[in-house]
Amino acid sequence: MDAKRSLSSIQNPAKRPGADGGGTPTPPGRRPSPGIGEAIDQLGREIQKLRIEFERYFNGALPIPPEDLRNRVLTQLRNLRNTSGVTAVESFRLGDMEARFNTYNELFNRRVRDREEGRHPQTLRTAASAPPRYDPEKGILVGDSVDPEAAESLYQRLAGNPGEAPKFDLDSFQTYLVKQAAAIRAKTGCSQVQFRLAAEDGKFKLKARPVQGDQGS
Repeated sequence: MDAKRSLSSIQNPAKRPGADGGGTPTPPGRRPSPGIGEAIDQLGREIQKLRIEFERYFNGALPIPPEDLRNRVLTQLRNLRNTSGVTAVESFRLGDMEARFNTYNELFNRRVRDREEGRHPQTLRTAASAPPRYDPEKGILVGDSVDPEAAESLYQRLAGNPGEAPKFDLDSFQTYLVKQAAAIRAKTGCSQVQFRLAAEDGKFKLKARPVQGDQGS
């Protein structure tokens, strides 16, 4: 099963409900606060900036992790959660931002910990000889959720396709994998879905197939 066609949906997503006024209406007497909406927009930009800054750190462009920015995002999340008069739509958006931050934060903490442990010469030699945890060409298994590190292994390889810059972020890609897995599981009755990358015409393409039980490992 070729997942390339479906993948384009996260590169050019359709308008979300409510984006043009045609989605979920605001409850009577409760209009979104421009101030809160702008603060949530700013929070989204800060979370995206945090992801980029951590990638710069892991690539060696920054000498230390962007902890000041991470603490600022945490403060913004806490302040918004304690704000009164938040509508249901704003609360949903805020929850989405918080889930995105938590996913990134878990991945960042794991990678920072790995880097710190890798400063020891013996650990470096062991890490160099150990195989990677996930192999995009062998595939990863997705059920109700996806391991962020597994999704990133596919994402980074897709983003490295010759002559192509990524048109979607890691968070959108993880959401895509979970949704596609749910659709395939509902259609086939499988327990999990294996996503892997296959080289075709000099580029990697995403493939998906249903997996029963412990198969596909």
